[in-house]
Amino acid sequence: MWKWLIALSILLAACGTGDQTPEESAEADATPEAETSKDESEGAAEEKSEGSIDVDKGMFNVKVTLPKTLFEMEDGDFEEIKASAEEEGIGEVTDNGDGTITYKMSKSKHKEMMKEMEEEIESSLEEIREGGEFSSIQGVTANSDYSEFTLEAEQTAYEESFDGFAVFGIGVLGLYYQLFDGADPDDYSVVIHVTDAATGEEFDTVEFPEVLDKMSGGQGEEYGTE
Repeated sequence: MWKWLIALSILLAACGTGDQTPEESAEADATPEAETSKDESEGAAEEKSEGSIDVDKGMFNVKVTLPKTLFEMEDGDFEEIKASAEEEGIGEVTDNGDGTITYKMSKSKHKEMMKEMEEEIESSLEEIREGGEFSSIQGVTANSDYSEFTLEAEQTAYEESFDGFAVFGIGVLGLYYQLFDGADPDDYSVVIHVTDAATGEEFDTVEFPEVLDKMSGGQGEEYGTE
């Protein structure tokens, strides 16, 4: 369960080096045109031309809502999570009071975070392949949106070891990627297939977030990206 916190820390730490903060973007959005600097105007125009992420009342912000269960939060932890997130460039962090937390950030920050998450997932996959910590696992691949992973392992060694913990690291990172990418909460999952390297037969399947709900005793919550 502690891997959830590690995944969040990796995510926030990796995204703390952007050139533009959400506060700066918010100021640019809220400032009248006559008072907007040339650089801010150019930045807003550039953001407007990117993609089709939903915006709120014309302001170039993205809201991402996450369940508290992904943070393994306890009473009193929210202020620490909020301070850490805002320090790393998240414009606003709100406890919705319904078991979820909402991040509000500039569109450019969201784009930066998506890129950093992709790099972190690829780094994690390489570490599983080459790091030696999970010795029974001989290979791991992912689909393009990180909603599905396949591990190739020596079955007996895998089942007799703690190498199964590898699925939690990549599973939780996959969850964050899906949420930040605007996955439909009604059609949302990360599935990890574990196959026998010798035969190619699948001998285990782990589905997220269902496995986290079972571990925490939660009932599952509605969340996603606006």
